[in-house]
Amino acid sequence: MAEPKRVLVLHGPNLNLLGYREMNVYGAKPLEDIDEDIKKRAGDMGIEVRILQSNSEGQLIDTIHEHRTWAGGIIINPGGLSHYSISLRDALAAVRMPVVEVHVTNIFSREEFRRTSVISPVCIGIISGFGGFGYLLALEAVADVMEATV
Repeated sequence: MAEPKRVLVLHGPNLNLLGYREMNVYGAKPLEDIDEDIKKRAGDMGIEVRILQSNSEGQLIDTIHEHRTWAGGIIINPGGLSHYSISLRDALAAVRMPVVEVHVTNIFSREEFRRTSVISPVCIGIISGFGGFGYLLALEAVADVMEATV
């Protein structure tokens, strides 16, 4: 019997304000709706997901550690932690599983400081600029990689 596919989805700081903060930049879709879209798509794909949003770097790291034997892949939008959190980067590298980095906006078309991510080098890929749909693309990508490594 095949192991169930399990994916951990993490939303970093300030993403709980999607649909409220700077809607001209981040869009009008609330995080709760994005999470429902993720759960539906995961269910359609036969993937079990656990989703967490936290404004705390430590909680994100602890969650990665706690799920290292449960999950087969991780989708993460590290938010502002992308640019400086070596600790988050190291936690993702330590668990040795495919990670896809997601950004709701196209970080490469924004301010210079947003164009560099210390997280990207430990990820299999990055999806940027597709709003909440980027998470669904990331789910497809991580599932494909998980399937190929079974």
